[in-house]
Amino acid sequence: MFPYVSPEQQMKDRADFARKGIARGRAVTGLVYDDGMLFVAENPSSLYKVSELYDRLAFAAVGRYNEFESLRRQGIRLADVLGYQYAREDVTGRSMANAYASALGTAFSESSKPFEVELLVAEVRADGVDLFHILYDGSISVEEGFVAIGGQADAISTALAERFERGRDRATALRTAHAALSSADDHEITPDRLEVAGLDRRRGRRKFFRLTREEIAAALG
Repeated sequence: MFPYVSPEQQMKDRADFARKGIARGRAVTGLVYDDGMLFVAENPSSLYKVSELYDRLAFAAVGRYNEFESLRRQGIRLADVLGYQYAREDVTGRSMANAYASALGTAFSESSKPFEVELLVAEVRADGVDLFHILYDGSISVEEGFVAIGGQADAISTALAERFERGRDRATALRTAHAALSSADDHEITPDRLEVAGLDRRRGRRKFFRLTREEIAAALG
């Protein structure tokens, strides 16, 4: 006979398990700049943490790569279906964030193991940016200005709060994120270890961009 475990203890154990897995990974930061949304992560590998989701939408994640890559692919398929059934303009950051929150919440309460991931979904609009933060248990929040997820997220968020200013250009936002990530790790992160991507409203139908190592080095000076 299995020992009795209260529902509260089961949820706590699942949350502790997911948080430990997420905390082992390197952080991703997101900052709003004057023309869009910028994501910066310390990521020396070729496996991206930041990707295009749809025309005006981007996806960023930390945690177990196979799990968030599966979620990214599911999100792309869902966005394609919605865009085909209705209109491309009807695929929004809010609808995709709600879909991810529902999937993660169901897995957290019903599956044998919760997802060890934390997600960001961003949408760039003509007059602003919508930024959604989705946790491993399906909790969802709207972020304003900047956010950090993953390992050392609290320390990086504190550093961003001290440095972030609205209305700055992309290069300044990149330097701000780089300084915050470096301060949390207590060492200077070189450009070749950074992944930098985001959304720029000045681009055509597809707003997503990714900076090369050379472009990152030039922006950091």
